[in-house]
Amino acid sequence: MKLQTNIKSLKGRIRVPGDKSISHRSIIFGSLAKGVTTVRDILRGEDVLSTMQVFRDLGVRIEDDGDVIKVHGVGFDGLQAPRKALDMGNSGTSIRLISGVLAGQDFEAEMFGDDSLSKRPMDRVTQPLSQMGVEISGQTERDLPPLHIHGNKALKSIHYQLPVASAQVKSALIFAALQAEGESVIVEKELTRNHTEDMIVQFGGHLDINGKEIRVQGGQELTAQEVVVPGDISSAAFWLVAGLIVPDSKIVLENVGINETRTGIIDVIQTMGGKISLSDVDEVAKSATITVETSDLHGTEIAGDIIPRLIDELPIIALLATQANGETFIRDAEELKVKETDRIQVVADALNSMGANITPTVDGMIIKGRTTLHGACVNTLGDHRIGMMTAIAALLAENGEVELDRAEAINTSYPSFFSDLEELING
Repeated sequence: MKLQTNIKSLKGRIRVPGDKSISHRSIIFGSLAKGVTTVRDILRGEDVLSTMQVFRDLGVRIEDDGDVIKVHGVGFDGLQAPRKALDMGNSGTSIRLISGVLAGQDFEAEMFGDDSLSKRPMDRVTQPLSQMGVEISGQTERDLPPLHIHGNKALKSIHYQLPVASAQVKSALIFAALQAEGESVIVEKELTRNHTEDMIVQFGGHLDINGKEIRVQGGQELTAQEVVVPGDISSAAFWLVAGLIVPDSKIVLENVGINETRTGIIDVIQTMGGKISLSDVDEVAKSATITVETSDLHGTEIAGDIIPRLIDELPIIALLATQANGETFIRDAEELKVKETDRIQVVADALNSMGANITPTVDGMIIKGRTTLHGACVNTLGDHRIGMMTAIAALLAENGEVELDRAEAINTSYPSFFSDLEELING
């Protein structure tokens, strides 16, 4: 599709879709709890719909009237063996977290996904689950999907130090630990998003957290809850950056989740001199209204323990850096290589084809600022964040057309992206 280019300003107030991480987990926890969980403001993107369908295939009744979703939970013991292979679509969150759920079941299942997901290594999940007594394996030594899993009702507890900073792996092990015998100890490499931990407490469970150490007692039961999903800061990130770099712009984003493990992009914007403010802060829901305006930005260094707090936002942060004064250095971001694509290389290729000056490194990028962007043809390669990043970059293209191939990938996380963009352009 052809993208809009050379836009003079963006103005308006929008409400971004529900947080993808919390949306996935609301379906998972609702299915594993006893009683009926109601979920409002859920993200109805393709990834979350994949999770919903998987739990339907596992015998959970899930109703959706277009407004409220009702999950008729069956508890850990009520899941049923699926009659067919479980389709995870493009969702790495689905396949990794649900591996942990299935770890404690006494039936076999096969999990598969699309071409992109089939290239993502699952060994970081299969290895610790195998230590707990689960039969789980994939293709090649990296355990690429499809995965075959045979759970174990007598699941062993585990003491495991994560070799990578990954909320998905951590969450998979927590779901397995909830079904194991005795206490499991999971130690993070770096603190990552903590939605799973927060929601265990919300659903009546318990765990002990001391810094990077998480202790989970097996045999817990969960109780149905009412969940209201805040807006996804990863989706809001595209508008935050657009408002900062498109001339004469001011964008107001309502009900954005500001969980402390997810707000690294706000810290980076402030460090780079961006005009950003928070209002209407809800301490309980961990949400706020965020306002950004066109700003004179300067380069910075992004590395260390902030990386897990903005890992999904790094593609759009790279675009932000192309419009700042000076250089920006991104380090310690090896995790980008095992996302929907190798995002280090794909981000560099996409933006460089539009006139940016980005050098990929082993663990990040070196980005020269104040570059002028122009038309190009960019392929999302099935990666939704590459598609949205390119659409925002196109707004600055001063000459030539920007063509986006496989734009449908954006539907995995933000189905209304282009209508929201149109609203901001029309101001």
